[in-house]
Amino acid sequence: MVSAIILTKNEAQDLPGCLDSISWIEDKIVVDSGSVDATIEIAEKADARVFTNPFISFAHQRNWAVDNCAPKFDWILFLDADERSTPAFQNALATAISSAAKDVAGFYCCWKMMYRGVWLKRCDSFPKWQLRLARKGRVRFVDFGHGQKEGCVEGRLDYLREPYLHFAMSKGIAHWLERHVRYADLEAAARSQEKVVWKNIFSTDGSIRNRAVKPLVSRVPGWPLLRFAWPYLFRLGFLEGWSGFAYCVNLAYYEWLIQAKMKEKRDPVR
Repeated sequence: MVSAIILTKNEAQDLPGCLDSISWIEDKIVVDSGSVDATIEIAEKADARVFTNPFISFAHQRNWAVDNCAPKFDWILFLDADERSTPAFQNALATAISSAAKDVAGFYCCWKMMYRGVWLKRCDSFPKWQLRLARKGRVRFVDFGHGQKEGCVEGRLDYLREPYLHFAMSKGIAHWLERHVRYADLEAAARSQEKVVWKNIFSTDGSIRNRAVKPLVSRVPGWPLLRFAWPYLFRLGFLEGWSGFAYCVNLAYYEWLIQAKMKEKRDPVR
């Protein structure tokens, strides 16, 4: 019915939970980019097919996986090791692909951001959409900031509204920050080059709107402070306790890094 593609590097901590959550998927594919821990052994023990390929970018790695790993089914679910399917997500996915019209090339999916047992619905501005379920051969990914977005799409995209779970800080705040310091370079480069398209900012399509807003807000003075205040105060994120506060502080710092790096690109340090 569906193949799953999981990108990994040193994911021995998170991969078991991810694979266990998709035990209902017959064709599990792990594309590893040089793990030195037990990631590959864990994948093989869970009967996943394991491939290795040097990591260039998320878009490149996902496209490479589709082209080289021979997914067995027409539908492909893309997950990361720190993400989990749920029974409700499984049922929604099965319903979506069984009833999908022929012109549907894929589905945007959303996640529940989880931290220390708390769903950060307000602090993470739920729902956020990414193309994670696609028909084989109908979608190509392109780089966008530190992540990816859909590029060439043969057909239309629909929405799967039942979320999966995302444990972005499963390895702790320090690891999250270390990773996002690296991501800030990519985001700064992308946002500096991206033009503000006003019609997309007012689009009813959440995926298009969210991407259009980034280059605009990144140029707003004080944006990192607003990035904290909007979800934490105005969206009542303070109701999500310490977990929500820590997450919003980290996001604000991440946006400050992006702005600082954008400024450096415009006015290099001498």
